Amino acid sequence: MEGDLEGRVALVTGVSRRIGIGFAIARDLLAAGARVLVHSWAPHDAEQPWGADPAGTDGVLAALGGIGPRLAHVAADFADPEAPARVVAHAVETFGALDVLVANHARSSIQDLTEVTAAELDLCWAVNARASVLLAQAYAAQHDDSRPGGRIILFTSGQHLAPMSRELPYAISKGAVQQVTLSLADALADRGITVNAVNPGPVDTGWADPELTRSVARALPAGRWGAPDDVARLVRWLASDDSAWITGQTINSEGGFRRWVM
Repeated sequence: MEGDLEGRVALVTGVSRRIGIGFAIARDLLAAGARVLVHSWAPHDAEQPWGADPAGTDGVLAALGGIGPRLAHVAADFADPEAPARVVAHAVETFGALDVLVANHARSSIQDLTEVTAAELDLCWAVNARASVLLAQAYAAQHDDSRPGGRIILFTSGQHLAPMSRELPYAISKGAVQQVTLSLADALADRGITVNAVNPGPVDTGWADPELTRSVARALPAGRWGAPDDVARLVRWLASDDSAWITGQTINSEGGFRRWVM
């Protein structure tokens, strides 16, 4: 598929760690010929158990080939309601257009019903759901419909398939993304812009402890977790002309995940 996105411009959010899904997506889109603006917010990773990338943002960008004619970077905190529009505007100012939006970013949160707070509910909603819709709004406002390949690719999780009672703020906010996908697709269908959501299932990005890693692996027919590259290949296809007939869908790319085995 190399070269199938030649001339296209993509924005990929949540590209802050070399082991992450966003990094793999950006690398694949670059390999396919796209020009890519990557977004990051390293302070979120720094406050999580897995931590920020030890090479820092500069190391992440260097691993993608370095800033240049086909790669640019912007840092932004999507808790700020003005940030999504600024990030989209940066992509257009840098590359002259924006064809593909990949809203891969996420705020992680571990709070069950006894622990959940209004502040964390609001923050997860703002970053995960509100920012995704505002990114789509800003994308649609600037999109040149005479250009081919208008694509919005959102990211949800598995809460529409099984409960996630230990991660209520995260599950609720990601559930909202899954629910809004069809409505956004309908809003943009007449303009030739497709909107789909990806549920990547369990992906090994270094966040799980050894016990959970073993438990989940037993529930996957391949005996392994998903890899960021598994997700990136799907996103690259959704960004390509080959996916033009697919819109309004949530694609569960989980490798046959059998939750009841855990």
